[in-house]
Amino acid sequence: MSHWTAADIPSQVGRTAVVTGTGGLGYEDALALARAGCRVVVAGRNPEKGLQAVARIRAEFSQADIRFELLDLARISSIRAFADRMTEMGQLHLLINNAGVMVPPTLTETADGFELQFGTNYLGHFALTGLLLPLLRQSERARVVTVSSIAAPQGEIDFDNLNAEQSYHAMTAYSQSKLACLMFAFELQRRSDAHGWNLASIAAHPGVARTELLHNGPGRFSIHRMVRDLLPFLFQPVAQGALPTLFAATASEAEPAGYYGPNRLGETRGYPVAARIPPQALDEEVAARLWEVSEQLAGVQFRAQPLPLQACSKPRRIAG
Repeated sequence: MSHWTAADIPSQVGRTAVVTGTGGLGYEDALALARAGCRVVVAGRNPEKGLQAVARIRAEFSQADIRFELLDLARISSIRAFADRMTEMGQLHLLINNAGVMVPPTLTETADGFELQFGTNYLGHFALTGLLLPLLRQSERARVVTVSSIAAPQGEIDFDNLNAEQSYHAMTAYSQSKLACLMFAFELQRRSDAHGWNLASIAAHPGVARTELLHNGPGRFSIHRMVRDLLPFLFQPVAQGALPTLFAATASEAEPAGYYGPNRLGETRGYPVAARIPPQALDEEVAARLWEVSEQLAGVQFRAQPLPLQACSKPRRIAG
């Protein structure tokens, strides 16, 4: 694993991937996978940015088999529509749950009434994975890679405040959402093993990368944005930050229920290695409860039975 780079990605010819997010890490993931011969669907909520990303990748690699599909992770109906369109592919080998929002300065809700970070970073990807499970189960060596964050160790799953019902603190909510992503990756592997879904569920985090995430979420004069603008040397290049995700998605050494991040300076930069797992991410009781609550919130149930996947009719809010 020492100094693993995108050049080490094995051939992905014959494999199909969905990558959420049209810029930053998602763009680098899609570019690297396309270069390796993977058929890639770039999924995002902004068609203009999505089509631009696809055009840029084709300009860099003319043989890329890549397309954009509309997906708004902050809207359960959009996730369902996307999953329905994906059934035409027949199979799906790789799902990278990457897209996200970070520290909006004021409480913002998704279209379905969830706190934006919890609803987008975690719950949207939870629903997406459940709805794409039939495609994943039809594929050989299917992997689901869920992107967490170095903020996860500061997170706590607060069932009384999952959607900022009691109070809203931007970074607290972000850390909770990224801890939830990590716990989801581990719980998905446990359930895959128990029910024979034949998935490898793996988590990764990018360290501190020079993406637009800190530009797009906080206010103009937030401390997060000013650090990003005034101290760019603290952030590693986006392509470097994408390496742990790409390692988790493609490397033969990546283990189910593994967690990968950068190897230097407190996991803020470097090359992919096994990342430190925060103790709270290993709490199986909390993970199981979070899963059950998430199924009810999103209106999506992961079924152990063969296809088709059954799902509830619409999302609903429940008490913690």
